[in-house]
Amino acid sequence: MDGNLRPAGELAAALRAGEVSSVELTEAAIAGIERDEGVINAICVPDFDRARAAALHADRELGRGGDRPLLGVPVTVKESYNVAGMPTTWGMPQYRDFVPAEDAVQVSRLEAAGAVVLGKSNVPLGLQDLQSFNEIYGTTNNPWDHGRTPGGSSGGSAAALAAGFGALSIGSDIGGSLRTPAHFCGVYAHKPTLGLVANRGMVPPATPALPVDLDLAVVGPMARTARDLALLLDVMAGPDPLTLGVAHDLALPPARHQRLGDFRVLVLDEHPFIPTGSAVRAGVNRVADALVDGGAHVERHSPLLPDLAEAATLYTQLLFSASVARFPADAYEQLRTRAAGLSADDRSLGAARLRGMVFSHRDRTRANDRRELHRHGWRQLFAEFDAVVCPITPTPAFPHDHDPDLLARRIDIDGVEYPYLDQLVWAGLATMPGLPATAIPAGRSSEGLPVGVQLIGPMFEDRTTLLLADLLEQRIGGFQAPK
Repeated sequence: MDGNLRPAGELAAALRAGEVSSVELTEAAIAGIERDEGVINAICVPDFDRARAAALHADRELGRGGDRPLLGVPVTVKESYNVAGMPTTWGMPQYRDFVPAEDAVQVSRLEAAGAVVLGKSNVPLGLQDLQSFNEIYGTTNNPWDHGRTPGGSSGGSAAALAAGFGALSIGSDIGGSLRTPAHFCGVYAHKPTLGLVANRGMVPPATPALPVDLDLAVVGPMARTARDLALLLDVMAGPDPLTLGVAHDLALPPARHQRLGDFRVLVLDEHPFIPTGSAVRAGVNRVADALVDGGAHVERHSPLLPDLAEAATLYTQLLFSASVARFPADAYEQLRTRAAGLSADDRSLGAARLRGMVFSHRDRTRANDRRELHRHGWRQLFAEFDAVVCPITPTPAFPHDHDPDLLARRIDIDGVEYPYLDQLVWAGLATMPGLPATAIPAGRSSEGLPVGVQLIGPMFEDRTTLLLADLLEQRIGGFQAPK
């Protein structure tokens, strides 16, 4: 395998054994970026001088017997994380020159683990798209097909991993922003349980980097193998030292099982709001067949599954209720007028978005009460099952679509068009209740594009889906380099 595509765990072991130096790995990664970045455009803010200095320091430490988990391993960081001395723009032109003075807590943890940060990866405007393009840094292309998106909002990170620009990356997820790019680019990602990974410093530019408890949103790892995901999650996980970390230590439970044959899995491929395309359905079935062949107990239906339509509606309302908080008063009033004109019988996701945008505090509280009922329903389901396998989005990577009106965009599913934002429902299945979800490669479409699925697990039992991902990787294969 190309040295730039080797797993992070292998690289860390080779570095400790003296088989390769961090300087060699870093120079190889930089050479790969300089060779291919022109067509991929994943690394929007390179930091090669500091990376070279960090690699030299890592080699010296390795020579003294240093053994930090990522010592000398080249990685990238999503542009939305604060890195002292580097721009953080979130793709917003008005913040083109904003440079934070302090690292995000996860950047500090990467550096404390010995990682060599090569630079920052591209994002969409305000992190609000399933694609990754903005006026400052341009468009990131999918390494498998440059006419298609790598996903968003962690699309630069996924494209970088698929192209061999570093062994690991860190991203964030509220609408599938870790999982969708992994699915589109054929790599791995893990959306942690809500609250498991400290997010301080992953904030909009010029916003104080405070230890805020976010609703729905998480930060998490991306990699080219399931084991590398687990390795990076161990570096990232844990409470913020300014808040819960004062009194709490992290003790994640072990995976429920070690053998594929011991897992009990519910497989889903149908959603009441949007069909599943044939390529993604084939990926789900491929994973289901591998589970059955491995002796796992697999079911396709369960009365314990929370109602998918209500789950999607709740997720949509909660997601969009925060999106207009800083809108000008006149724009907000226009939304209120539009929402008041909706028919009481309109239960579409478009109506849910509009109603969510004008939620009152009372509305939000009632929606959160319904969410707690869903969380309890998931607890009951995970007493009978260990994981749920389902799509991430209905299709593989789609062609670039830069229409500024997201509501006017459409997604083509086997020749039929559907509202662009409706494809978020599968990502929301885990996001709304705050469950962990691991995105894994699950084959290729007839056009040769990567197809991924997600493994959803019990709250704070992140190691269960990560171990299941590793077992499936051994059976069906995992990352393959773009051809």
